[in-house]
Amino acid sequence: MKDTKIFVNLPVKDLDKTIEFFTKLGFKFNPQFTDKNATCMIIGENIFAMLLLEEFFKTFIKKEIANTIKTTEVINAITVNSKQEVDEMIDKAIEAGAIEPREPQDHGWMYGRSFQDIDGHLWEVFYMDEKNMPKN
Repeated sequence: MKDTKIFVNLPVKDLDKTIEFFTKLGFKFNPQFTDKNATCMIIGENIFAMLLLEEFFKTFIKKEIANTIKTTEVINAITVNSKQEVDEMIDKAIEAGAIEPREPQDHGWMYGRSFQDIDGHLWEVFYMDEKNMPKN
């Protein structure tokens, strides 16, 4: 499984606004997997978020789409290289229209903040200094 990739699929209400939002945070998109119904946001070398218009997303499921204003379906957690990068991404997200649903979490060796994107999906952005991680 060394070449395994992960594609997280998330429903969105307005694809253009969603692309604009995540572009402001510095994300890029793969045009090969982008059309009027979906886009492929590049998170890492083998990690992607497929952002699908709700109607298109529904063609893959039998259940209802979670109402992310009232419920949490998942927390998408991504790492960055420093506490400063955590703050920079969260600040960009808020400036682009996100909300910060909770206070920052600082455990010394790990620092994280969260944002709720324009479709209500939760994202955790954190820095972890594993060499200073407690032994227990």
